[in-house]
Amino acid sequence: MDSELWRELAQLRKSPVGVLRAKYREVFGEEPRSKHRNQLFRRIAWRMQAAGYAGLGEMARQRAHEIANVADIRLLPPRRFDVAAEPVAGVGRGKSRFDRRIPPVGTVLKREYNGTSIAVKVLSDGFEYQGRRYGSLSAIATQITGTRWNGLAFFGLARTRRAAKRISHV
Repeated sequence: MDSELWRELAQLRKSPVGVLRAKYREVFGEEPRSKHRNQLFRRIAWRMQAAGYAGLGEMARQRAHEIANVADIRLLPPRRFDVAAEPVAGVGRGKSRFDRRIPPVGTVLKREYNGTSIAVKVLSDGFEYQGRRYGSLSAIATQITGTRWNGLAFFGLARTRRAAKRISHV
């Protein structure tokens, strides 16, 4: 069986992407997400070798079951995943409200602009400036300056990569 498996793997290594995608569907029972030839080959080869050599030993299999909860193995839902109920926070591919550059809720951002002191409070659903709620820092910066601004840049929360590197090395 070893030589037959190695022969098939050698043949697959030379195969075009279309053949590898078909083999992936056969081996894994699902549509491949990648069209990268080498990645497809590596995944197929791993699966075929695992099947050919009977996979994990019994002790390793038992330990894996102790460690892993089978429901948590898949990190992303299938591409055609439909949720009938309300969406759960943090699940799915929607745009996240959380941006790690924005400080925690309750933080007050302060800045001087044209001799005026500006204080903006971070809320869970936006920002508060002069008793009014805003959806973004950019809206506040535009309100203050009268021109379009990147809110993160206006309040000094956006750093360039070069500046971030300089700060991290100091």
